[in-house]
Amino acid sequence: LLGHRYTRTFLETAVASLNAGCNLELSYGLRDNVFARIPQALAAGNVTLQTLRERVRPLFYTRMRLGEFDPPAMNPYSSLDLSAVQSPGHRDLAREAAVRSFVLLKNERGTLPLRAQDLPGKRLAVVGPFADNPRVLFGDYAPVPEPQYIYTPRRGLETLPANVSCAPGCREPRCQRYSRAEVVEAAGAADVVVVCLGTGTDVETEARDRQDLALPGHQLQLLQDAVQ
Repeated sequence: LLGHRYTRTFLETAVASLNAGCNLELSYGLRDNVFARIPQALAAGNVTLQTLRERVRPLFYTRMRLGEFDPPAMNPYSSLDLSAVQSPGHRDLAREAAVRSFVLLKNERGTLPLRAQDLPGKRLAVVGPFADNPRVLFGDYAPVPEPQYIYTPRRGLETLPANVSCAPGCREPRCQRYSRAEVVEAAGAADVVVVCLGTGTDVETEARDRQDLALPGHQLQLLQDAVQ
């Protein structure tokens, strides 16, 4: 609220937030945060004890349901690890969610889908900064999965019966250093070219907005060189 000029102090912010229904703070820091002013607001009569109890109740209800106050042996969540999170069932569900969220804007001459039975002997080129860089594939606040579960476009396409080559052109999304020759050579020798472009958290994330929607750096040039 301070950043929006709605309040002038942390105390005012704590009062306004609690009275508006907010019960949890993503704080600026552990030692100096807005909700640390709640006792002061309560003492001054800016917040009632009844309001404070109403805000706290759902938080502790949720924590109790999660078993945070139980002995670890009684908490079923204590036994969960990455083997459960990355189970085949969960991975299949994630794959289905990805497939259902794809947006196909154009499919000239029926290029897609690529069928495995049509690919033996074909040459596929994967180009662009997202072609084979696991680090840039995840958005802000994304968990970090085990490396064996990360499939870059290159790794995924290499499971098909085709001759796959990779030419990123630039090694990171900002694409300041661009090797046009690398992309042109790979694309020119391929039957199918898969261009992998985007932004990623290197370019935009929370509190790091962009001034325009253009592809970063030389990515547009890379796209034009790949499809010419």
